[in-house]
Amino acid sequence: MSRLSVRLLSVGTFFAGAALLLAQPALNGVWVLKVPRGDGTFRKTFYELKQDGQAVTLSTMMPARPPAPPPAAAGRAGAPPAGAPQAGRGGGRGGPGGPIVATFASGKLRFEMAGRGRGGQNTQPPPPTVYEGSLAGAKFELTISGGPAPNPRYASPTSAILERSTREAFDIPRLPLPALHNVKSNGLAKTPPMGWNSWNLFAGRVDDKLVREMADAMITSGMKKAGYIYVNIDDTWEGESRDAKGNMTTNTKFPNMKALSDYVHSKGLKIGIYSSPGPTTCQHWGIDYLKYDWCGASRVYGDEDMHAAYQKMGDALLKSGRPIVYSLCQYGRAKVWEWGPLVGGNLWRTTGDIGDRWNSMLNLGFGPSVPGGIRQPDQPAPPSLTQLDIAKDSNVGHWNDPDMLEVGNGGMTTDEYKTHFSMWSMLRSPLLAGNDIRSMSQETKDILLKIARPLKDKSTPVALFNRGDQPAKISVIWDALGLGGKKLTGRDLWRHEAVTLSGDRYSVEVPTHGVVLLKVSAK
Repeated sequence: MSRLSVRLLSVGTFFAGAALLLAQPALNGVWVLKVPRGDGTFRKTFYELKQDGQAVTLSTMMPARPPAPPPAAAGRAGAPPAGAPQAGRGGGRGGPGGPIVATFASGKLRFEMAGRGRGGQNTQPPPPTVYEGSLAGAKFELTISGGPAPNPRYASPTSAILERSTREAFDIPRLPLPALHNVKSNGLAKTPPMGWNSWNLFAGRVDDKLVREMADAMITSGMKKAGYIYVNIDDTWEGESRDAKGNMTTNTKFPNMKALSDYVHSKGLKIGIYSSPGPTTCQHWGIDYLKYDWCGASRVYGDEDMHAAYQKMGDALLKSGRPIVYSLCQYGRAKVWEWGPLVGGNLWRTTGDIGDRWNSMLNLGFGPSVPGGIRQPDQPAPPSLTQLDIAKDSNVGHWNDPDMLEVGNGGMTTDEYKTHFSMWSMLRSPLLAGNDIRSMSQETKDILLKIARPLKDKSTPVALFNRGDQPAKISVIWDALGLGGKKLTGRDLWRHEAVTLSGDRYSVEVPTHGVVLLKVSAK
């Protein structure tokens, strides 16, 4: 081959490469990443893409008026989906701090999401999750590889779709809210509700079969006899769209919600479900309990709208013609204990989500974990409160809720679980188990089934908590409880034995992170 031929070939190759670059479609605009949940629905994250040659920047789209996000609510409605890249720094990896920078060459897109540990328990970040795939029409068909170890609470996706979308598809319309008025009490939940909820252990793994098995286990384990009557389905039951009449639909995990409701009712139990502010219907399925979570609403409403938004559902539940316990899940924001009863609420969350860890439970139960009010522009946040600060606002039919129980899920010791259960009982909190009640250990059964808050006989419950890291001797002075100078009898509710009470105080050694719970009667 002559030197002239080689030069001509080189020039031809150069122009072919340039033509290929010019032939690649422009990716600028709004795109949505759809990660399958395994139930016929998708987790969706919207991005604005900007292309500069082979470099493509993916910026997570945010609401035009973003209110403060609910604490510890990652993975639920309104939060970036599990398995989807978050906003991050450059270099091809997403993570907190900036956009993702992807590479786009020969019709193929590749980007990485920085790994993050779950629950703050990992000292070393897991490897990044890699997304790569080819453009087919107006969408990329992506494979997902690498990343952290699979989360047993969710399906582990191996593929995703990134497709063109519009800003209109991202923007959620803000529905009008009513003028404030008081909603008539439904007369339910005369005592704090007791039951089971799917979220803490199963999250996205909940399905029809699991709920039926839990209903069966509520009977065989003795939980129903002990007062646990609600079988509550948390998030991830919803379908992608509504039916022709505007009613919410279920995903493939729940083929017939009415039949499931009938099954739970046949066991002498009640069934609950989860939703978020917006038009919805529950009554035709035979639902007995609604958990109404704010996190999906935070894209379109601010904390100042909570009262009206929850009032709207309170009115709707009364009109349904069915007695439905109304559970407000808004993380204690906007001083909900002041207006919760006015919207027909039977219970309301006072904190962020609990984790199956000592420090999480300790903070929610004992620490200043309750938001002190709505933060005003250019003002510091109001001081946080404790559960005891708002305990007076928990009354018959209207209860403070520091979140569900983690007892039996494996992240705490038996003594720590006893402290958890004791504190929730002392606070008169709802007791919604979140473990696998089909296979409870005897220790877990002993905690969930063999204690009750002793008030009917006018006795006094006394709890001595040791939050320290060593066993400690703790005393209670009877005068401080109005029991001084009286003849007292006592029973240790965890040891199931009588205790001798004499003198002006009682002292006992309490184990590390443990509790001594007494039933004290005066004669």
